[in-house]
Amino acid sequence: MTPIMIVTGGSRGIGAAIAQLAADRGYDLCISCRSDVDRANAVARTVIAAGRRAVVVQADVAVDDDVVRLFERADRELGTVGVLVNNAGVSGRKGRVDALDRGEVMGLLATNVCGPLLCSREAIRRMSTLHGGPGGAIVNVSSVASRLGGAGRNVHYAASKAALNAMTVGLAREVAGEGIRVNAVCPGVIDTESQEAGRVAEIGPTLPMRRAGRAEEVAEAVLWLASSEASYVTGAVLDVSGGR
Repeated sequence: MTPIMIVTGGSRGIGAAIAQLAADRGYDLCISCRSDVDRANAVARTVIAAGRRAVVVQADVAVDDDVVRLFERADRELGTVGVLVNNAGVSGRKGRVDALDRGEVMGLLATNVCGPLLCSREAIRRMSTLHGGPGGAIVNVSSVASRLGGAGRNVHYAASKAALNAMTVGLAREVAGEGIRVNAVCPGVIDTESQEAGRVAEIGPTLPMRRAGRAEEVAEAVLWLASSEASYVTGAVLDVSGGR
């Protein structure tokens, strides 16, 4: 049976790299995006070109009805999800905490914390042996900001990713006996378009490995955690950061 993966925020960057590598590894893909449907469809075409099935769903992971609709579309058009990658996230406006307003803080937390929780809820309802499911894997895309703290830059983002790491550990323990593994990756500075202009060139050479990472390198870690090769790994939070 062909394994099925849902990748949230799969229209670009790390999410797109995960979807493309997953297709190469034999997965059928459900790709969600909040707004950029054209780019998500372009990623889906690469999945189809690899001989796999692909479904694109426009959905905001912070909205409960959207999350339910996302999983129902995957059920209907692909089958039962075996791997969920909680990749959708926002970095928020850069700056100090005393310059933030409530709306942007709550919006960031809704996407970065509530979104993975809601998506994981739907995945567990389908995967868990407690609910008659076959088991599965959840991989959360976090950030090294979760331990660096983001002082003067994005403390609110760092806090949201620390919450995601805590969720990873707690949820892993909660569902370990139900056939579900839950892990996270923490990328460092990755050369994607989400980086501000000049940041990769500025920060990359200062890292222990003397370069920024590539989205494909994060995707490799995600696919390993999703695979049977990581069958005894759960509750792990894996840095993919070049030693940062």
